[in-house]
Amino acid sequence: MAQFDSSHSPSDEELLARFKQGETESFGQLVRRYERELYGYLRRYLGDEALAEDIFQNTFLQLYQKLDQYETGRPVRPWLYTIATHQAIDALRRAGRRPTVSLDQTRETDVNGASHSLLDLLEARPDEPSEQMEAEERRERVRTVVAELPEHLRSTLLLAYFQGLKYREIADILEIPVGTVKSRLHAALFKLQEALKQSFSEEEV
Repeated sequence: MAQFDSSHSPSDEELLARFKQGETESFGQLVRRYERELYGYLRRYLGDEALAEDIFQNTFLQLYQKLDQYETGRPVRPWLYTIATHQAIDALRRAGRRPTVSLDQTRETDVNGASHSLLDLLEARPDEPSEQMEAEERRERVRTVVAELPEHLRSTLLLAYFQGLKYREIADILEIPVGTVKSRLHAALFKLQEALKQSFSEEEV
């Protein structure tokens, strides 16, 4: 059996390798490591805490069942998100539902490391109290448009702007080129902006 350096916190890949070699506790460590992050993602994606918990558990069950397919050194994080995202999509389709998402989740969007929410990309924050109601109406419209996006655009948008994953990670999860990730995000944001413009134009008529 290979020896692992215990002087540092093991990587995801090391934990999975240890588990494959018989260290059962390593799998539990991996589950605990992702409990908050992955469950939070599923909760935002599904809009249902109980369903998110079920999908979280099922994600690691699937990981366990597919362990023989794991190639040593393969990044574990995007693989987990791949399984979780597919499980979540299937669950929503079975239930005939669309996801409910929070618009406040942030991601890094510029070279200076400034953190922005999805709404920051679409509008300026209201400065006056009188603008609060209009801002909330816009938030609700954006939330509705996001929920109605085609699945391939919605999944990409959620992983990028709600989970803060890098383009390469999203490409691995969705099994598409990085260029396609960028084009999907561009298309999703364009649809959001157009939907908002149309909505406000209808109000002014």
